[in-house]
Amino acid sequence: MITGELKSKIDRVWDAFWSGGISNPLEVIEQITYLLFLRRLDDLQTLAEKKARVTGTIEDPRFLPDQEHLRWSRFKNEEPAVMYQTVSTQVFPFLQKYGQQVGGDNTTYSDHMKDARFTIPTPALLSKVVDMLDTIPMDKRDTNGDLYEYMLGKIASAGQNGQFRTPRHIIQLMVDMTAPQPDDEICDPACGTAGFLVAASEYVRSTHPSTLTDAKQREHFHRSMFHGYDFDNVMLRIGSMNMLLHGIEAPDIRYRDSLSEGTVEDADKYTLILANPPFAGSLDYESTSKDLQRVVKTKKTELLFLALFLKLLKPGGRAAVIVPDGVLFGSSKAHKDLRKTLVEDQKLDAVIKLPSGVFKPYAGVSTAILFFTKTNSGGTDHVWFYDVRADGFSLDDKRNPIDPNDLPDVLKRWKALGAEADRARTDQSFLVPKDDIVAQSYDLSLNRYKEIQHEEIEHRAPLDIIADIEALDEEIAKGIAELKGMLS
Repeated sequence: MITGELKSKIDRVWDAFWSGGISNPLEVIEQITYLLFLRRLDDLQTLAEKKARVTGTIEDPRFLPDQEHLRWSRFKNEEPAVMYQTVSTQVFPFLQKYGQQVGGDNTTYSDHMKDARFTIPTPALLSKVVDMLDTIPMDKRDTNGDLYEYMLGKIASAGQNGQFRTPRHIIQLMVDMTAPQPDDEICDPACGTAGFLVAASEYVRSTHPSTLTDAKQREHFHRSMFHGYDFDNVMLRIGSMNMLLHGIEAPDIRYRDSLSEGTVEDADKYTLILANPPFAGSLDYESTSKDLQRVVKTKKTELLFLALFLKLLKPGGRAAVIVPDGVLFGSSKAHKDLRKTLVEDQKLDAVIKLPSGVFKPYAGVSTAILFFTKTNSGGTDHVWFYDVRADGFSLDDKRNPIDPNDLPDVLKRWKALGAEADRARTDQSFLVPKDDIVAQSYDLSLNRYKEIQHEEIEHRAPLDIIADIEALDEEIAKGIAELKGMLS
């Protein structure tokens, strides 16, 4: 957790951008991302120089001898006008070409920097922001990650850009329920700021500490465990930096329009998919992958993404994905076919109904989390339903922390699923046999199976009810008379 002092420093950086004329929160994050990347390159160069005092040569130099003036530790001490000239005309062109030079870091980080644009408008603002960022400690992974997460949280509070942020406690629930393992290959085909991948990496670190002490597992963790696609280059840069600051050296974060391109190269590749794909979109058949159209004939993005997940998963692979409620009960042929596929051809494990305020203030859409396993041979016996009524935050636009919170109970019951067989359909969670789902034409909406517990209704004599109404009328008349007296 970051301290109030560090939050205050980040708030001042943010305020400096706003008062300096940059009010788009994504642009603010993007410019901060570039500067943090430059600072990291300088730190890596300094580390390489320390090693060179022993070995005699600098391995993997980030800056060549004639590029010393481009280092953070050098330009941060320049006068504002000189710093601005250096950064705008030399440092950013260097950043765009970084990775192409000898010794460059040929990772997704360097690849995503090729489109870097410097948009800080004045020398005074650049100097102020560099001074502020220079005082923030960046030598600990936990602090780095928490700081960047705090900045990303400002995107969500900024209105229309919040759709890139799935609430972190919902992500954590999905990660905890799927329990990533050290040998997993994890993918988010609509990764945005890489929140799912970051949470999965932190889970593996904390529950399987040997992952980072075994050489083979450590190599997998840093270079082949985490995969994310997005078709927004800004999101790729932000997501990559989020992974970097959480200590992942070279994740596979790359540009891809997941629904338009073929899935052949990544088919049957991943063992775990965690995602919150875009809802309510519609694509032309011509621009949609033919591979996906063979799974489900539709233009709806939420259905196409589910088809994509089935393509990408290895047999035995599992998925936890957020879907709009329409996926659960939609009556089109595509909706029914896809639900039938999940139930009959794969193993549908759970449907977790979320309250409609989870994505406020920027969306009131009603959603659920689907958990399924790819088998290609069926396996659905029972499907677990849970009706989440409270997620620990108010369900209005403010989303303030409150009690109660059902999410710990969701995880607890998920880990002891056998005990759910004794739960009644009137309870908050229960198991539904596959035959019941088939009988309902594969409808997966919780209300289709939930039973309402009817409470005893008080029966009263009609004359008593009339007497209460008359008494109420008298109170209303009395109040109106008093109000008239006050006004006169």
